[in-house]
Amino acid sequence: MSVAVPAETAERSVAIRREIHRQPELGFEEHNTQAIVERELDALGIEHRRIASTGVVGIVRGALPGHVTGLRADMDALPITEDSGEACASENPGKMHACGHDSHTAMLLGAARVLHESRDTFAGTAVLLFQPAEEGPGGALPMIDEGALDDPAVEAVTMLHIDPRLETGTIGITPGPVNAAADEFHITIRGKGGHGAYPHKAIDVIPCAAATILALQNVAARETDPLASIVVTIGTIEGGYRNNVIADHVKMTGTLRTHDPAIREAAEQKLRRIVHGIADAYGARAQLEMIFGYPPVVNDDELAESFAAYARDQGFIVERPAPTMGGEDFAYFAQRVPGVMVRLGIYNESVGSVHSAHSAQFRLDEGAIPTGIATLVAFARGVGDGSVPIPSR
Repeated sequence: MSVAVPAETAERSVAIRREIHRQPELGFEEHNTQAIVERELDALGIEHRRIASTGVVGIVRGALPGHVTGLRADMDALPITEDSGEACASENPGKMHACGHDSHTAMLLGAARVLHESRDTFAGTAVLLFQPAEEGPGGALPMIDEGALDDPAVEAVTMLHIDPRLETGTIGITPGPVNAAADEFHITIRGKGGHGAYPHKAIDVIPCAAATILALQNVAARETDPLASIVVTIGTIEGGYRNNVIADHVKMTGTLRTHDPAIREAAEQKLRRIVHGIADAYGARAQLEMIFGYPPVVNDDELAESFAAYARDQGFIVERPAPTMGGEDFAYFAQRVPGVMVRLGIYNESVGSVHSAHSAQFRLDEGAIPTGIATLVAFARGVGDGSVPIPSR
């Protein structure tokens, strides 16, 4: 790659990643991670400010005129007990960096160092967006609401996300929808309790719940275009008292994942029709509560294509991975300005980097970190000097 990452910069990013990995923090609890980011930016002499409680915005100003880019990294961990066997495993019980956010933060700090140390030849400005709470309840909107994209005004934005589908040393850039809307629903079914020996005197919500779960699969299997993307999952079910008691209520929770806003909107009405229809058929009553989460991440087609071409010219190995049904609140940044989520390959059997994100066994191939740093630097430089055109909106 023509974007050279000095060995000491890569080594420093690896050390920071391990430091953050040992002390994982959940959304809006990232006080120690925030302090690490501020410490590193202070050491480099990069201006910065706090935002959205535990977030940080840094600014690297190039010596040459150019465009303003946003480089985003999330910082929070997950409520998972680590079982990865890593030497730098979590020291906070029940918390783990199982989605690579520790490396995202460390790579952005590495990119900040490269850009700052080469600012005499850097055209434009890079806004460093260290974001809390991506895993929930969501830190992107609070950052935007507090002006993260406004001073200076960001014209295009990118982020990296580790991806065990791609081999280490590769990046993935795909135009259009790349992550799904992540919506949540809660179902309560109420009937009439009674003795298990006399079911005819009760309204049993257990078989009603079972029928509801099966019927909801028709939203994807029979009511949505097979070429479209939708997932309806029931994640929890709670009901009943003991083996010989007919339950009077059941509660279920689930997730709805879609890429297309039209399919997302139509799915809610389909869920309501099925949930209430099955309850009526069983003589029960049902309530459905929808909790709308992050919208889908949609990479700007023009920006994604032009940056992919630019990256290949710079010597990167660029693939075009399929979209996923995972959620990501980078969607809000990409709604405000042209944006592109870049996947960073970490698959490497020799170091055990084979498990999916959100797994207790997740391990990161740190050999991917130089590629990640170089990718962020390439975006800032390419967009900054106009080599990667900014689409008009």
